[in-house]
Amino acid sequence: MALSLGSRIGSSVLIRRRIPFVGAFCVLSLGFSSLSSSFSSSSYKPGCAQSLSFAPLLRSRFSSKASSSSIKMEEGSKTVPSIVVYVTVPNREAGKKLANSIVQEKLAACVNIVSGVESVYEWEGKVQSDSEELLIIKTRQSLLESLTEHVNANHEYDVPEVIALPITGGSDKYLEWLKNSTRN
Repeated sequence: MALSLGSRIGSSVLIRRRIPFVGAFCVLSLGFSSLSSSFSSSSYKPGCAQSLSFAPLLRSRFSSKASSSSIKMEEGSKTVPSIVVYVTVPNREAGKKLANSIVQEKLAACVNIVSGVESVYEWEGKVQSDSEELLIIKTRQSLLESLTEHVNANHEYDVPEVIALPITGGSDKYLEWLKNSTRN
């Protein structure tokens, strides 16, 4: 009985630790603009995030605040159109090496290295599964082509993942720092 209770407590702690990461990953994957625009629509589509039972709650929480808190990145602004780029790497050492070179070249202001990513994908006709690290790269939209070339030239994969998502708003000071920390 005690073993059963202990294993249930241990598994609930594990679940609670994963939920914020999963939620953050979903928000980053869908993008804030996708969330706010999809929550403002009244029709729900099967298989989409807005079909979830908590979508009305999120819509009520974020729809009224989205317009007032989001940043317009226009000419004359202290910010520039910015993106988040995902790149997976085979291990921590490769991730640190690539992240350092990206920041040194001023291709990004910041690179987060997320450990413990399990990737399942099809390659050469077979379903593969590998442990990887995820790089979350914050940069200017105008640097995507140069960043992609840099990743392709310095990555050990034949076809490295380079996926960009727009940043549609956020902290003025952070986005200004992002602009000032990257090259034109």
